[in-house]
Amino acid sequence: MTVDGRVWAKEGPGLGRTRQKPLPGLVQAMLPQPAVCGQRWRLATSVAVDFVVVMTNFAALSHLRLLLEFAIRRNWPAFLRPWSFPISAVGPLLLQGALLTLLGYSEGLYRAEMMRAPREERFIVAKVVTWSTLLVGMAIHFGIDEISMAAVLAGAPLNYLGMLGWREWRRQAAASADHGRGERNVLIVGGGKLAHEVADYFEQHRALGCVVRGFVVEEGPTGGDVLGRVEDLAQVARAEFVDEVILAMPERRDLAREAIREARRSRLDVKIVPDLFGFEPQAPAFENLGSVPVLTLYEEPIPALGLFLKRVVDVVGSAAGLVGLAPVLAAIALVIKLDSAGPVFYRAPRVGKKGRKFLCYKFRTMVTNADQLKAQLRGCNERQGPCFKIAHDPRITRVGRFLRRYSMDEVPQLLNVLKGEMSLVGPRPHPVDDFEHYDLEDLRRLDVTPGITGLWQVTARRDPSFQRNMALDLEYIESWNLWMDLQILCRTVSAVLEGSGA
Repeated sequence: MTVDGRVWAKEGPGLGRTRQKPLPGLVQAMLPQPAVCGQRWRLATSVAVDFVVVMTNFAALSHLRLLLEFAIRRNWPAFLRPWSFPISAVGPLLLQGALLTLLGYSEGLYRAEMMRAPREERFIVAKVVTWSTLLVGMAIHFGIDEISMAAVLAGAPLNYLGMLGWREWRRQAAASADHGRGERNVLIVGGGKLAHEVADYFEQHRALGCVVRGFVVEEGPTGGDVLGRVEDLAQVARAEFVDEVILAMPERRDLAREAIREARRSRLDVKIVPDLFGFEPQAPAFENLGSVPVLTLYEEPIPALGLFLKRVVDVVGSAAGLVGLAPVLAAIALVIKLDSAGPVFYRAPRVGKKGRKFLCYKFRTMVTNADQLKAQLRGCNERQGPCFKIAHDPRITRVGRFLRRYSMDEVPQLLNVLKGEMSLVGPRPHPVDDFEHYDLEDLRRLDVTPGITGLWQVTARRDPSFQRNMALDLEYIESWNLWMDLQILCRTVSAVLEGSGA
C-alpha cells in the first residue's frame, strides 16, 4: 500500500496485526507506484491489456494490407509469404501505447470507479486515443518512417473500439461474478446525514452489488438498521458477514480512529466519507503536504493561454514601440532638458500586482520638488477618494503640460511593460501614498498587473469619482479577454490623437 508517498508491505499473517514495514529503497526508487492502495495489479493489468490492444490492431491491419494487395494486384508471393509482425514498428507502437496509457492515467481512465461510469469512460477513451494518435502521427511526419501514417490513423478507431470492448467485457464479467458469489455487504459507521446519504446511494444503485447491512453509531438507542455502537463494530461485522466499512462520522475523531482500528483488525476494506461542509468538489484531487493529506475542493480557472498571449503582445508591442519611437523619445528628452532644470525621467514609486512596489518610468513633467509640494496641495485635490488630481497643477512645467495632453509622458512605461512590471492594458498603478488610503475592498484592483491604459482611461478619465474608477477597473478584471484589450488599445490611440489627456 502507499502511505505518505512511501511504499509499505504488511508484516506477519496474524489477525489484528497491522504493523507494516517499508519496502526496500531500491524497489521504491525503480518501480512506478499507483496512487491508490490495493489497486496495483488492476492498474498493471489494464495498462497491459491496452498495450496488447494497440499491438493486436496493428498486426490485424498488417494482415489486412496483405489481403488487399493480393485482391488488387494478385500478388501471390506477397500473399503466400508468412504473415509476420514488422519488428521495426515495435518502437513507434510502444511510443503510442505509452502515450495512450499516460494520458489515460492523467484523465482517470484507470480508476476503479470508472467501471461504474461507462459514458464518461467512452469520452475519456476517445480523448486519449485521439491525442496519442495525433502525437505519434506528428512523430512519423517529422522523421519516424518505420510505420506508416495510414496505419496509425486506421488504427485509431480500432484502438478506440478495442479498449472500450474489453472494458465492457470486464464490466459484464464483474457483474456476473458479483451475481454468482452474492452481494458485497457494507457496514456504515455513523448515523447522521452523510451516513444516510451513502446508504440511499447504494439503495438507488443496486447494480453496484453493495448492500448496506446497517449502521453502528456513536450513541443513542440501537435496533432496526442501527446494529450497535462503534465499540461493537467487530462483532457486528462478523455477524453480518461485512466486506467493507464506510466511515461517515466526521464529528468524533477519536471514535473514527477506533472504528478504523477495529475494521483493520478484522481485515475489512475501509473507506471514509469526508465532510466537505456542504460544498461539492468540482475536480477533487488529493495531495500530500508532507504527512498531511489535502483534498482540493475547487480551483479557480486560470486563462493560461490568454495570459500567455497577453504577455506576448506586451513584449512585442513594447519592444516595437520603443524602437519605433526612439527618435521621438530623444527629441522629447532634449526639449525637457532645455525647458527646466532637473532629470529627463521621473521614476515614481508605484504599487503593482499583489501590492508589490516598483519604479514607474515617466518623462518628467513637473518641477523637481513636486513630491514635497504635493502634501501642501492635498487640500486642493479635485478627485474623490485616495487619488490626487488638480486640473491646473502649479507644479507642471510648460513642456510637461503639452506632454500630458497627448499622454507622451507615459511612453517610457513601455520599459516597465518589457520588464513585466506593467502591461499595455490594465488598471493604472497608483502612487504609494494613494495606495495607503485604500479601503479593504479597493485592494481587488491589485489582483492583476497594472497597465499603461485601461477601461477607465477610455471611458471616464475626467470623472472625479474614485468609486467610478474602481468600478471600471473591477469590470475589466472580471470580464477580461484579449478582444477587450484590443478595443481599449484602439480607443486609447484615438484619445491620444485628440489630445484628451489630463
